[in-house]
Amino acid sequence: MRLSAENAFPPALPAHRIGRRSGVGRMRAVIFDIDGTLLDSVDLHARAWVEAFRHFGVETEEAEVRRQIGKGGDQLMPVFLSEERVARDGEEIETYRSDLFKRAYLDKVRPFPAVRPLFERARKAGLTIALASSGKKDEVAHYQELLGIGDLVDVATSSDDAERSKPHPDILQAAMDKLEGIAPADMIVIGDTPYDAEAARKAGLRTIGFLCGGFPEADLSGSGCVAIYHDPQDLLDGFDSSPLANQ
Repeated sequence: MRLSAENAFPPALPAHRIGRRSGVGRMRAVIFDIDGTLLDSVDLHARAWVEAFRHFGVETEEAEVRRQIGKGGDQLMPVFLSEERVARDGEEIETYRSDLFKRAYLDKVRPFPAVRPLFERARKAGLTIALASSGKKDEVAHYQELLGIGDLVDVATSSDDAERSKPHPDILQAAMDKLEGIAPADMIVIGDTPYDAEAARKAGLRTIGFLCGGFPEADLSGSGCVAIYHDPQDLLDGFDSSPLANQ
């Protein structure tokens, strides 16, 4: 059973919407989120969190947890647990959830179509490619292998590179620091959640939104995304008229 939210797309949604490009420099780098953006994994992460919370005596609804996916555990847990409980048990809960995800769900994660061709097209356009995920470093390494993009990625950052996860800008800032010599006006973030866009805005970056992670178009638009596409294939198809194209 496919876990993506493609059936939830509004029936009249155009293939893509392009924001204004006034004041934009020459595009030199693109920073990709991973879960929900390149990989069909959001539902799996939500289920792992629900099971982890239940193991520690906390009942949650999968739909409610799903709306928080895109944040790291440090930002997600306070939505469902008291400050005292997070301080006392947060590290143990996060470790349990991480182990559970690797054991029960990691092998179910699948790439969205056209990820490698999109990366190849971006490299052909002269773009430097970075990954910035709220996931753990070992997960990011595994995902690069799963996606078959390791040879196309110039920079990769994870929650291990940041004190706070999205929607704080720390992970994106770590990627920007590694993209030395490239100005914020010359790079853009691609993500599937409002938390990606919020983190990007705090870091002084613009965001392209993908709907394949399941967040409504209105949420992505309202969070400031300058363009919205269905998924990697849709952006690849419209690359020449997208914010990634240097025209």
